[in-house]
Amino acid sequence: MGGSQDAWIRVPVGDGAERWVTRGRLHTVLLVVHNVTSATRLLDVLGLFDGDERVQVLATCTGSSAFTAGLDEMFAAAGVPVLPWDQALATPVDLAVSASFGGELPGIPGKLAILSHGVGYAKKLATPDTGHRTPDTGRPAAGLAGAPVFGLDPAWLLHEGRPFADALVLSHPEQLDRLHTTCPEAAGTAVLAGDPCFDRILAHRPLRARYRRALGVGTGQRLILLNSTWGTGSLAGDEHDLLPALLPRLATELPLDEYRLAAVLHPNIWYGHGPGQVRAWLDRAVRAGLTLIDPVDGWRQALIAADTVIGDHGSVSFYAAALGIPVLLGAGPLDAIDPRSPSAAFVREAPMLDLHAPLRPQLDGLRPPPTGPAHCTTSMPGESAARLRRLFHALMGLPEPAHPATLRRLPLPSYEPAEPTAPQRVFVRITAPGQVTVTRYADPVDEPEGEGEVFTAVHEDTRDLGSLDQAGLVFRAGPADDPRLGPPARWTAEVLERLPHCGLAVYTDAPHSAVARTREGALLRIGAEAPDHTAAPTRSEPHDRADADPVAYGCALYAWLAAGKAVDDLVAHGLRVRLGTRSHAVSVARVSFAG
Repeated sequence: MGGSQDAWIRVPVGDGAERWVTRGRLHTVLLVVHNVTSATRLLDVLGLFDGDERVQVLATCTGSSAFTAGLDEMFAAAGVPVLPWDQALATPVDLAVSASFGGELPGIPGKLAILSHGVGYAKKLATPDTGHRTPDTGRPAAGLAGAPVFGLDPAWLLHEGRPFADALVLSHPEQLDRLHTTCPEAAGTAVLAGDPCFDRILAHRPLRARYRRALGVGTGQRLILLNSTWGTGSLAGDEHDLLPALLPRLATELPLDEYRLAAVLHPNIWYGHGPGQVRAWLDRAVRAGLTLIDPVDGWRQALIAADTVIGDHGSVSFYAAALGIPVLLGAGPLDAIDPRSPSAAFVREAPMLDLHAPLRPQLDGLRPPPTGPAHCTTSMPGESAARLRRLFHALMGLPEPAHPATLRRLPLPSYEPAEPTAPQRVFVRITAPGQVTVTRYADPVDEPEGEGEVFTAVHEDTRDLGSLDQAGLVFRAGPADDPRLGPPARWTAEVLERLPHCGLAVYTDAPHSAVARTREGALLRIGAEAPDHTAAPTRSEPHDRADADPVAYGCALYAWLAAGKAVDDLVAHGLRVRLGTRSHAVSVARVSFAG
């Protein structure tokens, strides 16, 4: 970004900086940020300079992208000094690292290394010297059949006929082969150094179970991750309106207790349209249980946790396939991809979503993808940290530190289980004495398929206030001592008094149990029984209470009461509730207060 010299920083670089610094004999590394997408890839390698007291890291933004929102927050989180772009072009540095080609990169006074901000180089983009727009500001999917490949064409790689980057980092020899064809002049700058983003994913795969728990994925549940790159031809784009058509169908066809839904949207969607606008567009899906994943800090962890990905031609879908995760493509415009690239081969071979056919069989029938993406993502898995640090220090003319080169750990996501507030259609069947099967669908657009008696369960905080009058069961969660609600005994009584058609009110006041009040006034505590750790585990039986779902237990209790059966039978013998493949042993006890 430009601006007057009044905005230039004075420390740790700038006029008279030597008067103010504490450490002055430093080698400077400049992170050249194009937009949030490229910034995330620079953050992948930022940890390579950790522990090196000889290096000062700086950052700047070229101002050449249409997507500059969100950068101030990222710079603040990184905690590095930020130079205005004009000052960056006037300040000699020992090394500049970019993950894009936007801006006046040839004017940077220092050694320059360029990383990819996706899986290799596969996307086609119009080039600046043909009168088109700069990278990431044009439409990547429309009318680009003859456009060159971003990052492998002379228009991106040469300045006045010569390569301007000192190192073009590639992750696989196939990229070098294509570079020799498209821009042989730049082939001498290519360095095979792996993929630091993918290496961070690979290193954290052992934490898959932890990430799944963070997302509230229970035993036996499948996590379906929806992923979209940016642009009108993407899964979230309006060229085919796939995502708006897909989300209601998923809510109607996938039982709430057997599937969890999460979505990873490209940073250019988040920051181009605004996070608030994206949340508004997806509000109904979120109220039905969809989790929106942070596009900067959370997408890798969500990908590791996923069982299936519904995506498009973007990098996340390719990474998923490289991890062996089944991928169903909703969009895959081949005219936007280099036909010689592994990405194009993946799009040609991957199964395509059929919105005219039932969705659940398509998801359940998916198989792991072919091995192509795994082989072509990086030719040196796990080696990028060592190779990139060696490259960076060689460009600076600085010996490497003695400690091993490592990439930063992925942060553990916050615990965010879904809390659907949309009305739920609940199918219940009493399958044996004291045994009830529960199948729930959150906010279905059509009547779901199912067996048994059907009723509606509604969260008290639903936006669809009219649904409360038709609810057979009303529920909410909260602490037992919330003064706004009163104790659970009071809240349940107030709900039944206010809603005369409601048969059961359920207040979850503990992770594993809830207080329920019947229309007849019985106050009951329902909860997951403590496991018998001496018993041999089975696939269908949870052996801790992490998967407890007191609202589902309330649905089973409602079915029992609606069938005219006695509460005392459950108090004496307990209740067994089946949710998908999981069977829960539930205790039922009478209480005279909310304890």
